[in-house]
Amino acid sequence: MPDRDAQDLRIEAILGDEEDLGFDEAVAVFLKHLKANLELPCEVTGIEDFRWEEPYVLGGWDEQEYEQLKKTRPSYEDHYELLEIRPEGWSEWMMFHGEDIAAHVRRMSDGKEFILGLAELEATDKKSLNYQLIDDYAVWFVNSR
Repeated sequence: MPDRDAQDLRIEAILGDEEDLGFDEAVAVFLKHLKANLELPCEVTGIEDFRWEEPYVLGGWDEQEYEQLKKTRPSYEDHYELLEIRPEGWSEWMMFHGEDIAAHVRRMSDGKEFILGLAELEATDKKSLNYQLIDDYAVWFVNSR
């Protein structure tokens, strides 16, 4: 068996024996842990391009149109204040709505608020506990789907 890294051990400490939990139960356990430990608000940004941005980022779609759309839509390049996390929430911007934790954010540049999927975000301060907490959740979420 390969050596388990610190992240695997942290996730196991949060979830215990995952075999005993269904996916939704595990998300609920993670949510409870995050609510108890995250310091909010905190600054976050996208890990990678959001679903709507993909054709623009990968190329081939109109760059001027992309710049216009980013004024009213969330972009992975934007910085946000993470205001709150909830078990439920729907947004056309969430890649995994109904499965992911809903992250209520406010874009720092203009104050527009959005609901994004927490697994699609990362804290901007890579040395903070918030970064580790959100990253642990995102890694677990993506690998458990």
